[in-house]
Amino acid sequence: MPPKNPETKVEAHARGTVKRPRHRAGWLRIAILSRNRKLYSTRRLVEAARDHGHEAQVFDTLRCNLVLAIDAPRVFYKGAEVSGIGVVIPRIGASITGYGLSVVNQFDMMGVPILNNSVPIARARDKLRALQLLSRFGIDIPRTVMCRYRDEVPLAVEQVGGLPCIMKLIQGTQGVGVLIASTMSEVEGMLDTMWTLGQEILLQELIAESRGKDVRALVVGDRVVAAMRRTAREGEFRSNLHRGGEGQAIDLPREYTEAAVKAARVIGLEVAGVDMLESRGGPKIMEVNSSPGFEGLEKATGIDIASLYVDHAVDFARAHASGWSKPGRG
Repeated sequence: MPPKNPETKVEAHARGTVKRPRHRAGWLRIAILSRNRKLYSTRRLVEAARDHGHEAQVFDTLRCNLVLAIDAPRVFYKGAEVSGIGVVIPRIGASITGYGLSVVNQFDMMGVPILNNSVPIARARDKLRALQLLSRFGIDIPRTVMCRYRDEVPLAVEQVGGLPCIMKLIQGTQGVGVLIASTMSEVEGMLDTMWTLGQEILLQELIAESRGKDVRALVVGDRVVAAMRRTAREGEFRSNLHRGGEGQAIDLPREYTEAAVKAARVIGLEVAGVDMLESRGGPKIMEVNSSPGFEGLEKATGIDIASLYVDHAVDFARAHASGWSKPGRG
């Protein structure tokens, strides 16, 4: 069956020419936690849920009020109590990680199935913690060092393979807080600035053969459903599409597919965007994203990722209801 065209579906929904199906047997009420219902990925998830006969509702995460009492955790949204949710799909932005994790955890306490729970989301958001876990379980990563004193910086640079090297904020996202340093004075200056601002920063090996390129693989459940190679625009070393990079669909070699799935499993995520570098020695995992956007992937691959996302959320909820859960998650 040829893949659906996500752009055509989006345009059709926007024009109101798609007739929404009635609820089918076994339908679920799906809650999507997102600050902005107009974001591409949020909008596509709502459309996919409704196309598959489910009810989808977007909850602004910061408008969810949490009520705690003995044996009775509750969530109120705009003054009304939230109930009857079959599964929650968190789309928690980095800027609201703390409150977002509390909301996710509240739904978990209420016994609602969560596609990506608060613990693995927190692991993924802390780049150092995520890299520690990946390396502990035998997943190859770029050499990474964290230090806190200026006189130890030269050794740290040597330990990641020398200059130039990459510098990353522990809590950065979408390429924000990722820098490249070519001289020791640049390294020291950047570290001094970040430390003064109370930010922690990692030094990381520069994989020369992958400079300006990386691979994004989307893991859903236990398989990679789509992958693309991202290439930075001229004059930029960061390949993020938000920074003008271009994405091209690719068929991942088995080694890369297995690395991506294992990385998501180690962090504990049901759905994850796994960013990898193509090194001479094979895949090196850079980052595991708990709320991956998929606009670029849908456009590059033509795959209806939103439907795959929703289908897995529904299967996950039904497995949860039957008392079965996968090992290694959460």
